[in-house]
Amino acid sequence: MNVHTPPERTLDRATRNASLLSPYTLGDLELKNRMVMAPMTRSRALPGNIPNPLAETYYVQRASAGLIVTEATQVSPQGQGYIRTPGIHSGEQVEGWQKITRAVHKAGGKIFLQLWHVGRISHPDFHGGALPVSASAIAPEGEVYTERGPQKMVTPRALELAELPGIVEQFRRGATNAKAAGFDGVEIHGANGYLLDQFTRDGANKRTDAYGGSIENRVRLPLEVTDAVIAIWGEDKVGYRISPTSPFNSMADSNPLSVFSHLTEELSARKIAYLHVVDPVTAGGPARVTPILRKKFRGTYVVNGGFTADAANSAITHGETDLVAFGVPFIANPDLPQRFATDAPLNAADPATFYQGEGKGYVDYPAAA
Repeated sequence: MNVHTPPERTLDRATRNASLLSPYTLGDLELKNRMVMAPMTRSRALPGNIPNPLAETYYVQRASAGLIVTEATQVSPQGQGYIRTPGIHSGEQVEGWQKITRAVHKAGGKIFLQLWHVGRISHPDFHGGALPVSASAIAPEGEVYTERGPQKMVTPRALELAELPGIVEQFRRGATNAKAAGFDGVEIHGANGYLLDQFTRDGANKRTDAYGGSIENRVRLPLEVTDAVIAIWGEDKVGYRISPTSPFNSMADSNPLSVFSHLTEELSARKIAYLHVVDPVTAGGPARVTPILRKKFRGTYVVNGGFTADAANSAITHGETDLVAFGVPFIANPDLPQRFATDAPLNAADPATFYQGEGKGYVDYPAAA
């Protein structure tokens, strides 16, 4: 069933304030509203994949979100696939993030770090000539940008069975470093065709060992990573992001509803803080999975994908979700909750500066008058 986006401003402000802009308790965190700033790669990191000092301003400007989830942050050098993306695997990176978390907290915000390993969505240029890794040796389509410009993605190397505990350890160390950096929690990136998604979906996973074949086997690595991260943070400070129907990064599955229903049930049994689901409301897209997954997950449910204020408000008031994540609207509107509260017009985003431009298109969008 496709859900069409309702027209903007069909709900009165009082109703809107009672739902989307109402406080929410996430574990022991009190969120000022139910709006999540979605994780968005911005490619502004400094050499060494250290967060740019400008990122402090960027995140503080958006601290009125109920919860900020940072841009995807690689847990190891092996996990990188884009230029100028920050990491969480060195002391300098931790120090860079510490400045950001302190500033966001001072501004009254809450912030989770998204833990990321790109897997095959990479290039040997990032790895000293070595191949990227994945569940199986299947090349994705498309290009990645390296210091030499756009490069065609290559056929990755399938991870050996003996290497998989090392992948879990990369996420565990990233979670440990995120705690040292002062975050309020972490989100595991299991979506959008990156490494954990590559293991989960059978379009990218053709393994014949204990990590391939059956649904139970394909979700084994994601769940091992989740357990390792929970051991560092506790279950109430860990979120997990999925994108069951997204074809992004050459992804597909023969039965996405079955595999993600099983994964959702397993994550629910672990009592993690939230499940973050990319499930667009755009007309003409794939059938939405939220009506089914929402019933299978007992914790906080977060949905993302093309929501307007009224579509988000409707989803919350009808019990379809607890929180709604906004991406591009938060790029162009640092004061997005206030704009929704007052029906102020939204700034238009400039896609040309999404992944470049230093301060331009990053920290120079104006707040509403």
